[in-house]
Order: sequence, then structure tokens, then C-alpha cells
Amino acid sequence: MNSQIDWPEPIVRVQSLSDSGLPEIPDRYVKPPTERPAINSDGSDVNIPIIDLQDLLYGDDTILAQISEACREWGFFQILNHGISPQLLDRVREVWREFFHLPLEIKQSYANSPKTYEGYGSRLGVEKGAILDWSDYYFLHLLPLKLKDHNKWPALPADARQVIDEYGKEVVKLCGRLMKILSINLGLGEDILQNAFGGENIGACLRVNYYPKCPQPDLTLGLSSHSDPGGMTLLLPDNQVPGLQVRKGNNWITVKPARHAFIVNIGDQIQVLSNAIYKSVEHRVIVNAAKERVSLAFFYNPKSDIPIEPAKELVTPENPPLYPPMTFDEYRLFIRMRGPCGKSQVESLKSPRDCNK
Repeated sequence: MNSQIDWPEPIVRVQSLSDSGLPEIPDRYVKPPTERPAINSDGSDVNIPIIDLQDLLYGDDTILAQISEACREWGFFQILNHGISPQLLDRVREVWREFFHLPLEIKQSYANSPKTYEGYGSRLGVEKGAILDWSDYYFLHLLPLKLKDHNKWPALPADARQVIDEYGKEVVKLCGRLMKILSINLGLGEDILQNAFGGENIGACLRVNYYPKCPQPDLTLGLSSHSDPGGMTLLLPDNQVPGLQVRKGNNWITVKPARHAFIVNIGDQIQVLSNAIYKSVEHRVIVNAAKERVSLAFFYNPKSDIPIEPAKELVTPENPPLYPPMTFDEYRLFIRMRGPCGKSQVESLKSPRDCNK
């Protein structure tokens, strides 16, 4: 399964670099000055909205309003009392932490290739000589079932596959609940967004991020600035160390994770379906000199071959459709063909000529 020859250069595990005790990071990880963490980072106590879903059970419409405002103004929010047990959250995070601390030769047996990215990886993109991020990761598919292959999941620790499977099923159900809320908040029927995604025939995948300690965290990023190309992302953050930063205006806000909360963010496909009422927002990850971090990003995506376009109910002569129909498969190819383009990829889709200004 080791497919390193498919990458443009030999793969270097960032964890191995960190464990070697090197005093400086290699040049390959040094970001241009304008992209380094100190630029426009907001050190205040500002945080993304934190929303308690408990009161939804009692029909509290103010919760719907809070979620609506967060989707429109931030593109990000945290949710508490979401229905997934704290014990499962703690165990799935610990399973992955244990995996990343296994001997390298065990992890290497799951090494990925750029064909599918599934497995153990250390870079995104195949540009030779590219500046790299200070992170390793593991990527796997949960839905559709034809892509779900337990043999590509870690066999260690012993309960890894069982815990990952249980976690995946719970998060899929939670995303379904959130999709209804987002749809209602747009003034649509509760199933309109879900049906636009393909009903139950959706895609779901998990990327587990491992950010090793970094001797020069001011020079690099764990994950470069981007907006998520899919539908919706649920992030289970590290329970000890913050790292996610969200763009708000010209500033980068460091998210302060609430205990056992999920961080929810709108992806490009929901921005398209909402005709830009909901915002897909840039975010990035900073790293830490003293502590490692582990986070789990769960991506809830449309069926890959369904054209995604603004919902008909949201289009009027005064508010024409901002985006052409495009399947998720086509959109991913569009991103790979164009490469990074200013803000988010979805903005360049809306008006490609703007990227040249």
C-alpha cells in the first residue's frame, strides 16, 4: 500500500522532523512573510459563536436564529449538547493520537498516494518544490459505502476500526440534523438542502490532522489558508491546544474550543446552494512549539455527480443565481486545475475574471 513513488518527491514525515529535535525548520516549510501566523492575528478574546443545541429540544427558536446569524456572518460556529457522547469523542481522539505514536514502519504500511489521498499522508497537492505545511494526516472514506474499506483503516490500536466506525455513523446523523436547520433558516423546506446533496446518497470522509511540535511556529502553518470545497465540515478539535484560525474581515481569529463541542463550518457547496446567503470562510491552522495537536475534520459532501447550483426558491430577478451548475467532481477538478486563487475557490467560480485583478 506504500505509494510514495506517486508523489513528485520523497515523502518526509513531519513528525519525524519534529522528533529529531532539529532547532530550525527546513526551508520547505517556511511560509512567505505575508502568510505567516503573526500577520493580522487577533490576540483578543473574540471567539466564533458557541451555540447550545439542548434548547432546540424545547422548540426554542432563538437557537435557530443564532445558527442563522453564524452561517451568514461567520461561516463558523461551535455546538454543545449535540447528542454525541463525550466518552466517544474522547476515545476517538485518543485512538488517533495513539496511532500517530505507533512506530513509523507500522504507519508507513498505510502510506497514501495522490490518486485518492486515502491513508497516511504528509502533503496536499503534487506541485514539485511547493512550500509544505507542518502536519501529517490520515484520510479515509465513510460514505458512499462502496468507497468504505476497513482494510485501509488503521488496525491499531485494537479498537480503532470499531471506534472510527461508530464515530462516523454518529457524525453523519448529526450532520443530517444540522442540514435540516440550515434549510429551515433559509426559508426552505427542511429537506431541500439534503435532497440537493442527493438525499441519503451523500459523501462523507474523515481527515485526521496531526500537528507535531514545531521549533519555529512563527514561520510556518499546520494547514495553509483555504475554504472547504465540500458541503459542511464538523471538526473535533484538540481538547488541550488551540490552533484553528478563522478569517473575520482582515483579521485571523484563534478559535477557543469549548469542551466536547464540535466546530461547524459552511463549505463551498452550501454557499453555492444558498446563493451566497451562507458563507464559506477561509481558515488556517497555526502550530505550537511546546505541544502537539490532534484534530478530526469530518466532511459531509454532496453526491459527487449531482449538479450543485443555487436553490430555485432563493433565485429571483433581483437575486439572480451567482453560480453556474457544477457537480462536486467537476468542482474538485476545477480547484486542482486553477490552483489557489486569492480568497476562496468558490469566489473564483462565481467570477473567474476577478482573480486576474
